[in-house]
Order: sequence, then C-alpha cells, then structure tokens
Amino acid sequence: MELIHLNKIDNSNIKIANSIKQFNSLIKLLNDKNLTLNVIKKINDDITELNSSQVMGTALSHLIKKKQNKIIKLTEKELKIVPKNYYTNLWMVLGMSAFGLPLGVAFGLSLGNIGLLAIGLPIGMAIGTLVGSKLDKKALESGKQLDIELK
Repeated sequence: MELIHLNKIDNSNIKIANSIKQFNSLIKLLNDKNLTLNVIKKINDDITELNSSQVMGTALSHLIKKKQNKIIKLTEKELKIVPKNYYTNLWMVLGMSAFGLPLGVAFGLSLGNIGLLAIGLPIGMAIGTLVGSKLDKKALESGKQLDIELK
C-alpha cells in the first residue's frame, strides 16, 4: 500500500505553495520507508482530509502544517522515523526548561542575586542541543532519519 499525495491547489500565495511542496516531499520520503499498514492508513486519512478541505489562504497553510506535524509525531512515536534536526530542536527547548532554569535558580540563590536566573538558560540550551544532536546522529546511523528539514 502506498501513501497518496496532496492534490495540486492553484494558488498564487508563495507561502502556501512552499507548504504544499514541503508536505509532498515529506510524503515522498515516507513512501521510501517501510511503514506499517496502520501508519499508512492514518497518514492517508489525514491527506484525504486535506484534499477534501475547502479552506483557502492562510487557513490552508495552517491546516497543512498541522497535518504535517501530526504525521511527524505519528512516525516518531510508532516507528522512530524523524526529519533532520528533530531531536536537536526538541531537546534545545527541553534543555532550557529542564536544565537551564534549575541551574539559573541555583546560581541566583547561591549568590544572593535572583537576577542571575537567566545565566542558566544558555547553559541548558547548550546541554539540550548536545543531547538532541546525539539523538539525531543515532537516528541517522540507524537509517531512521528523513532527508528533509521541516521549517
């Protein structure tokens, strides 16, 4: 069973055209991977919903991005297949919140100046970026990384 593609939509809006192009590139790359029938069915349902949608303009662009993110989360959860820099972007934010804020609070309280709270954020961001890039490298080595970076 193969994934269906998003229908061509005549639109002069460059942002929407780029969204459609990126979405179809993602689908093409997913077609090359070994997907389970359950995942294929869920993705095809999302594409069918997009193809039958009557929305236009920026609402269409938002709908395409929403479905694209849903597909990425599905493939990551079910098959551990992710786009380039997926884990780096995810862990950058997690690093700032999970490592950076506690480190900043510790610095601020130990030195008696809570204004130093912000010092922990770049440290946490660096830690998160390192963890994420390691996970991205692991995904690339195991062949579970798509050759596309989502914007």
